Amino acid sequence: MSADPQFWQRRIAERLRGSTPRHGREDWVLPGLTAQASKAFERFVPATLVPAAVLVPIILRDPSPTVLFTQRAAALRHHAGQISFPGGRLESADTSPIDAALREAHEEVGLEPAFVTVIGYLPDHIIGTGFRVTPVVAFVRPGFSLVIDAREVEETFEVPLNFLFDPANFRSRMRQYVPDLPAVELKDIPVGDRNIWGATAGMLMNLYRLCAEE
Repeated sequence: MSADPQFWQRRIAERLRGSTPRHGREDWVLPGLTAQASKAFERFVPATLVPAAVLVPIILRDPSPTVLFTQRAAALRHHAGQISFPGGRLESADTSPIDAALREAHEEVGLEPAFVTVIGYLPDHIIGTGFRVTPVVAFVRPGFSLVIDAREVEETFEVPLNFLFDPANFRSRMRQYVPDLPAVELKDIPVGDRNIWGATAGMLMNLYRLCAEE
């Protein structure tokens, strides 16, 4: 791909322009898999899932953007200690995945919605804990201050988007989603002493594939 430090930023804006949330079963994906590969597991997906949303915050740093991550608190019931995007289940007051993603980002890390511009959506990801997660991709204007809710988040950190979208930084591993079906190849993204994996890595890979295809 181009050496232009803002190449991926422009490509994301281009590829997600006009996208809308897709909640139909035919559009669901399992983390790390393509839509086609996810079809093999469709019959194992529970009929009832909890709607949720995450914010995929791409910070428009100069000269090139970064992505904001959280490390979840160790005492949480679900996905404790994992690297994730800000997010959670849709509450009764949320009228859309955007509402939930912005609310959760503000509650978890103090990110003010005024700094956030939503670009579009990725397909819903089905998480093993029973959630149907809508990734809301957004550009974040620098100048914000973060205030972490220690009950939910241990820390935040940023990773250059160019690093996350460089295949040289992907690491393959096999996962047996269902005993009766073959194991599938997933991609992790090690960053120093951290490892981005699971649903978070799956969403990044989904976005990467969308933007890397000509």
